[in-house]
Amino acid sequence: MALASLARRKAYILSRNPLSSPVDAFKLSFSLRNFSRGFASESEENDVVVIGGGPGGYVAAIKAAQLGLKTTCIEKRGTLGGTCLNVGCIPSKALLHSSHMYHEAKHSFAGHGVKLSSVEVDLPTMMAQKDKAVSNLTRGIEGLFKKNKVTYVKGYGKFISPSEVSVDTLEGGSAIVKGKNIIIATGSDVKSLPGITIDEKRIVSSTGALALLEVPKKLIVIGAGYIGLEMGSVWGRLGSEVTVVEFAPDIVPTMDAEVRKQFQRALEKQKMKFMLKTKVVGVDTTGNGVKLTVEPAAGGEQTTLEADVVLVSAGRVPFTAGLGLDKIGVETDKAGRILVNERFVTNVPGVYAIGDVIPGPMLAHKAEEDGVACVEFIAGKHGHVDYEKVPGVVYTHPEVASVGKTEEQVKALGVDYRVGKFPFLANSRAKAIDDAEGIVKILAEKESDKILGVHIMAPNAGELIHEAVLAVNYGASSEDIARVCHAHPTMSEALKEAAMATYDKPIHV
Repeated sequence: MALASLARRKAYILSRNPLSSPVDAFKLSFSLRNFSRGFASESEENDVVVIGGGPGGYVAAIKAAQLGLKTTCIEKRGTLGGTCLNVGCIPSKALLHSSHMYHEAKHSFAGHGVKLSSVEVDLPTMMAQKDKAVSNLTRGIEGLFKKNKVTYVKGYGKFISPSEVSVDTLEGGSAIVKGKNIIIATGSDVKSLPGITIDEKRIVSSTGALALLEVPKKLIVIGAGYIGLEMGSVWGRLGSEVTVVEFAPDIVPTMDAEVRKQFQRALEKQKMKFMLKTKVVGVDTTGNGVKLTVEPAAGGEQTTLEADVVLVSAGRVPFTAGLGLDKIGVETDKAGRILVNERFVTNVPGVYAIGDVIPGPMLAHKAEEDGVACVEFIAGKHGHVDYEKVPGVVYTHPEVASVGKTEEQVKALGVDYRVGKFPFLANSRAKAIDDAEGIVKILAEKESDKILGVHIMAPNAGELIHEAVLAVNYGASSEDIARVCHAHPTMSEALKEAAMATYDKPIHV
């Protein structure tokens, strides 16, 4: 850290805690030395500076360091992992698993010969388990930073030039971090809706939905995308009456239509209610609960819905507030996304962007791949991410996972194609564990048999999809999958059978 920054820090501390003894003076000296440790000084220049410590940012920082580049990562939250690890992917999966265990104990154990006198939800313990998982993982990333010699700066970074970032540290000081290459990896934030104020108590975002103090009797979810359906599933399993309000005519509009219909039926069997083609036009929080006024998306008679908690899950938007992009002239599109070329370079030389702040799917694993590819380019190597081949997963039960194109997209391309399907009702492992709701669907080009898309609805679809991801990325045919020996009995045999159904005929249906 520069002497000027240390001096400012010293003045800040003295203004709040005047020295009264030599011991205090020693403590101040030690504090300043400790504060400056791990910061890049104004005279030092990094090869790479990453603004943001989420999945894209921390992975980019570690990869850059592994490639021999002097690297600093700046993170405003004070804990690494970004939205995903702190208030997104990880805590939601913890609650999805815990709530599923409760639901199974209450509704399925008896059928397997496991009888319990009573089952109840201990919400504080469930939340503590979630928090423990998050804490362990965030500390794990800090350990990886130390192992790979990545300098970690806790504070809010903003550009003062294309090669300099001013950081307001969480301790109250400031620093300037210089870099030959600066990567913007600041992620995304919850998309707000006009006229709806999120207080994280009665009207919550996904962040608030992960930390409710009690199970709401009635929960309304605005938005039938990945996040809304996952969080609706958590609280529905724990006892909430869940209603999903969606402006579009379908849930998860990007999903293959055939699979989506089966998925919606599965959720409805779990007592999740849907109001599609419906828009929210008013919110009243004057009483103890929340009243929503809704009407058909095309216009029409208004109705009122009542709930204890409303979850706003209408998507996410790039987070670039306070970065000073306008100061250095970085261009963005109408949606606020930073524009980059195929090497992740913005219109400003030396400034890069990855993850949710640029166009492409807003997914943690996509951001990680962006980060690796970006620093490979910086290091003079070759990086590549194909957004058409990034898998997507809805972590409900059953899960839905997909890679490649939907049948609707294939039809729109005018490509001759074949479809192969296989139901889990005909899969021996699924039947053995009494969890056989779902299907595998494969789309392949008719002439070449090249796989164009794979869609899976199954209890562990998020794990099964990766054989298909590998196949799609390497241009495999459905016959390639069909002729690979799959262990028996496994759920993965359903993928093999669907592949057989695509180019020839399946055996077990």
